[in-house]
Amino acid sequence: MLGLKRYQTNKQALDMEQSEKIGIYSVSINLILVGIKGALGFFSGSVGLLADAIHSLTDVISSATVVAGIRLSRRKSKSFPYGLYKLENFVSLLSSIFIFVAGYEILHTVFINHQELKVEHLPHAVGGIIVAIGIAFAFSRYELHKGQALNSPALVADAKHIKTDMLSSIVIFGGLLSGFFGVNLDKIAAGIVALFIFKAGIEVFLNAIRVLLDASLDFETMDKIKAIIEKDPAVVSIKLLRGRNSGPFKFIEAEIIVRSRDLHKAHETSQRIENEIKSKIPHVDQVLIHYEPQEKETMIYAIPLLEDKEHVSDHFGEAPFYYVVKIRRKDGLVVEEACFKNPVGKQEKGKGIKVSKWLLEKGVDRVYSPKGLDGKGPGYVFSDAGVEVIQMHEKTLQEIMKHLGNKSETRESSNTES
Repeated sequence: MLGLKRYQTNKQALDMEQSEKIGIYSVSINLILVGIKGALGFFSGSVGLLADAIHSLTDVISSATVVAGIRLSRRKSKSFPYGLYKLENFVSLLSSIFIFVAGYEILHTVFINHQELKVEHLPHAVGGIIVAIGIAFAFSRYELHKGQALNSPALVADAKHIKTDMLSSIVIFGGLLSGFFGVNLDKIAAGIVALFIFKAGIEVFLNAIRVLLDASLDFETMDKIKAIIEKDPAVVSIKLLRGRNSGPFKFIEAEIIVRSRDLHKAHETSQRIENEIKSKIPHVDQVLIHYEPQEKETMIYAIPLLEDKEHVSDHFGEAPFYYVVKIRRKDGLVVEEACFKNPVGKQEKGKGIKVSKWLLEKGVDRVYSPKGLDGKGPGYVFSDAGVEVIQMHEKTLQEIMKHLGNKSETRESSNTES
């Protein structure tokens, strides 16, 4: 268990370092795009290119903020014992503001600047914008893939930001081509770019706000976590299940009802569930499980019987029948009883374990066995589920019924319920 936790901690640190490295790449790429678009816009007189250069400049600021957010978010202290993971989401929020600023600057340039296109420089501008589109496309795909793999909201937001840069460059490209035919669509193209930018800004803004306000994890993830908990045989029910994101990581809290009243067994159950969740759900930082024993008014007992349904079978897994009885705890009254045929009696292998799981589905709390089940497959199944196994010397069902609930019974498991 200690090795698993150390592995998870080391993996988180490596993921954060890789996120930071990709963020630095993003700053460099955006600086190159600013240079290309700014120079082309100046020489060609394209308002769209100059506006797009401003857009890329906000990308530089945004990417630099992403790097700073990733570096700060992995720090933990006494004041922030859970880390500063939400700084990444705060950075994403700032990134959305930069996107809105870029859109505003482009619209402002469209309505204020009256500069005309210089046709003689259009071929260079078109060639340069094609190069810029190629760079933006390749890097945005790379950063989005890495951001999703590392579960980094800041990298995903930055990748979407660069994607809007690419889309805006495509529109500008169309505006520049129109100049060859004597039609100046440059400013119209710049206005369309602004719409792309505002749309991307809204998406990034809303995603960041959801996490900062501790919105729940998505339904699909929560359903997977619920299924993992309910699958554990020791769990009776789930009282509460919560999950939230903080930066790239998930935090999960659950309150469960367990069969066992033994604290050690209950703790083992919670640890088992925690490890299962962390192995099946990616990027889980912490799982907090509160557990409490099941309070029951009745107890369900299971007794293996021979063909005559009166004498107890010495072989638990091969018993032809099982007598299952529900008894009220306060007065020992039989509430419900039934005799079931062994559902796996004709199978050659694994009868004991299969019967044990079948009895768990019946909700049994205690199982009687003449020889006990210590060190056997069924014994482990019942132990994990918090079901008590009672080794008895009585040979008939009638004798056992007389002694049900007697404190002098020899218990194989220390996990008793009073």
